[in-house]
Amino acid sequence: MNLTLEESTQLCSLMADESRLRLLLLLEVHELSVAELTEITGLAQSRVSTHLSRLKRAGLVQDKRIGAAALYSATANGGSAQTLWEMLRSQIDDGQARLDRERAEEAVRARKHGQTWAESVAGRMELHYSPGRTWEATARAVIGLLEFGDVLDLACGDGVLAELIAAHARSVACVDISSTVISAAQKRLAPYTNVRFYEADMHALPLPDASFDYIFAMHALSYSKSPQKMLNEAARLLRKGGRLVVATLNAHQYEEAMRAYDHVNLGLAPDHLRRMLKTAGLEVEQCGVTSREPRPPYFEVVTALARKR
Repeated sequence: MNLTLEESTQLCSLMADESRLRLLLLLEVHELSVAELTEITGLAQSRVSTHLSRLKRAGLVQDKRIGAAALYSATANGGSAQTLWEMLRSQIDDGQARLDRERAEEAVRARKHGQTWAESVAGRMELHYSPGRTWEATARAVIGLLEFGDVLDLACGDGVLAELIAAHARSVACVDISSTVISAAQKRLAPYTNVRFYEADMHALPLPDASFDYIFAMHALSYSKSPQKMLNEAARLLRKGGRLVVATLNAHQYEEAMRAYDHVNLGLAPDHLRRMLKTAGLEVEQCGVTSREPRPPYFEVVTALARKR
């Protein structure tokens, strides 16, 4: 990011206002009108409008018309301003911002005007909380229909996925290079006798060929400097007919976010991942973008399913 002194000064001026930062934090989570933002923040309507105008010119905010009203939301098209905002955003932890979010939830609930909860969020239901309606609850219900055989969980972290599938698998092998997260996984999975743990490099595992029916690489590729080598290793470990399940970020340019989460690459585009899976000797059954996060920088998730020939 190369800026002149004047451009740098303008960027710093844009971000040097607490009220604008409050508005950006709110608009990352909700689409809100000027009236709602005024009610939530306690700022004068004229100030809210002025701030929104500046943020919109900088490419950080967008608006859309809903009848006679305009709803504002954050966008990821702010160029240099976006880069600076992402750096600031990762460091903000503020009581006023938390209070603003609580008030925003109340403002959104007040829109319902006699509709049922489902009617009020129709078309975007997956983005809203409802008691008992979580992805974890849904996954636990559906996963009971499956039997996994012998499973390998690459870059297993603290064992969230392994805990979901352990009761439905003959065995689960959890692999991670960090002793800290392996220790946490062992505590989480202590009740299961069919789970074993390896503190090891996922690119070269001390495991025999054709050992597994399923291998999960859920965002493991984000921590690989040699993705092809990791996929080749997964192919070696799969039995004939076995399946590799991959989830990773789509190719992106957000280097600051990458560093914040210790990722070592900028994601993989679906076509690139598909070619790598084929190079590893796997038959690709599915590979594409399956979700897009609802808040900036709107990361997309690529999922792939591949079978050992």
